[in-house]
Amino acid sequence: MSGPQHLPFSKPGDKHDVEEGSLFTPRFDADGLIACVTLNAQDGAVLMVAYMNAESLRLTLETGVAHYWSRSRQSLWRKGDTSGQVQKVTEIRTDCDQDVLLMKVEPGGDGGACHTGRKTCFYRRLVKDAEGIRLVKDEL
Repeated sequence: MSGPQHLPFSKPGDKHDVEEGSLFTPRFDADGLIACVTLNAQDGAVLMVAYMNAESLRLTLETGVAHYWSRSRQSLWRKGDTSGQVQKVTEIRTDCDQDVLLMKVEPGGDGGACHTGRKTCFYRRLVKDAEGIRLVKDEL
């Protein structure tokens, strides 16, 4: 993955600045990525977890449409280009140490987010019983 020539974000300051300051200083991991939890703005349902690099975050902020970094394809990905499920961003938050994003979106198309055709990527629950731990599908 090649990073952009210019990062539009400030470099992190000390702990107090990161946790209490007003500068957005995202902390990308060693691979240049930051996790993004994406919620449906209308009902708060968790739609998906994806990753962003500096370029996809910049494009998301500039266009108001969710862009992500595909780790499997090693490429930039504008959500909805193939599925029609474009995600219009209504709000972005960051956690206390600015290494995770929480993004609220209005999903387009049929409102889904998962490549399986479901509304959410989180359609299975872990169930522990006498047989062990297994996954149970929810009808969402």
